[in-house]
Amino acid sequence: MSSTDSPTKHGSAAVAIADGLRLAILHGDYAPGERIVQDQLAQKYGGSRIPVREALRALEAEGLVRLVANTGAWVASLTMAECSEVYQTRERLEPLLLRYSAETLTGEKLDELEHLASLMEASSDIEQFLELDRNFHLQMYQGASTLMLQELVTRLWNTTQPYRRAYTKLVGADNRRIFHSEHHMMVTALRDGDLELAEQVLAMHIRRTRLHLERHPELFDQSDND
Repeated sequence: MSSTDSPTKHGSAAVAIADGLRLAILHGDYAPGERIVQDQLAQKYGGSRIPVREALRALEAEGLVRLVANTGAWVASLTMAECSEVYQTRERLEPLLLRYSAETLTGEKLDELEHLASLMEASSDIEQFLELDRNFHLQMYQGASTLMLQELVTRLWNTTQPYRRAYTKLVGADNRRIFHSEHHMMVTALRDGDLELAEQVLAMHIRRTRLHLERHPELFDQSDND
């Protein structure tokens, strides 16, 4: 094996490709169900198909990509029933993850979360809101020491990202005010040491998004009904 084909080089290239493609998918540059052309990725990143395949396998594990043996790769997509199941899972798991993380949330960290909540409230840009919202929630869970729960929750967030974008575009001013209030309520409850209330608000926050999405079946891959 030549130095240009070394495992180390392939590994570095795979990380770079995974990082770039992950960001593109989360930012909506690829639509749910869109085919990912591996040769195009190899050309874009100046590598071979080996690190491209490694990157796609990593993103499949993160819930962002679907691989079909001997066929190709697609951006992960959900039917409405699948999305509803993911959100119901999040409603139950994320309050538990918050409980694991709560004792590590210092006053400084809570100030950071309050700042993120205020930035979301002031923003009129959907992509900025989505990034801030993701940071808010995942930072709230960051201190948790878990065997698998944190990784699972991040995967669930990844799979629902396109539908969170669609939901954000659909909601009106009244609903936007509600979810901004919920962000601030969670921080206040955590600051007051009322973990039970923080968990209840979080579950309600996730559930409201699910109920709104369930009213819009046109947003989903309906192949399970064909």
